[in-house]
Amino acid sequence: MSGSPASSAEASSERPRHAARVQRSTLIVADLERAFALYRDVLGFEVAYVKDSLPTSYSYPTFNIPPAARLRFATLNAGAAQPRVLALTEVTGVPLPEPVGIRPVALVFEMPDLPAVERRIAALPGVRVLAAAELLTQDGRRGREVAVWDADGHVVVLYEIAP
Repeated sequence: MSGSPASSAEASSERPRHAARVQRSTLIVADLERAFALYRDVLGFEVAYVKDSLPTSYSYPTFNIPPAARLRFATLNAGAAQPRVLALTEVTGVPLPEPVGIRPVALVFEMPDLPAVERRIAALPGVRVLAAAELLTQDGRRGREVAVWDADGHVVVLYEIAP
């Protein structure tokens, strides 16, 4: 019958056999060094490399960046087992939009010694730390979580599960 939902067998045969592998998330930032102060110096990511992007970079159309902008690109490792899991693309030469309203995306990281990290983040200029909250996971573990708005307005949620 036309327009009816596919049967369960039909739907499952159309699904991919494997989930996509997450390579990295990319954040647009106004200043790489300022972003490194949070992501490298406080959260502990290691800079894998930094490079100037060519004017033909796929980042221009992907992120709707005007051709007048200049781009630098950095990838960050979360230790040897997680290479290049985060990228920062610095956009200069054009104004970046102010983050207002609902924040549509958040990065979520497990963070050891969360209270100490929270204190270090609070000292960074332009970074906002929201009040910490108790965390109760779907499987009953407890911990603490805190949301951070980085200097470019990106939401980062940090959590630590109690021992």
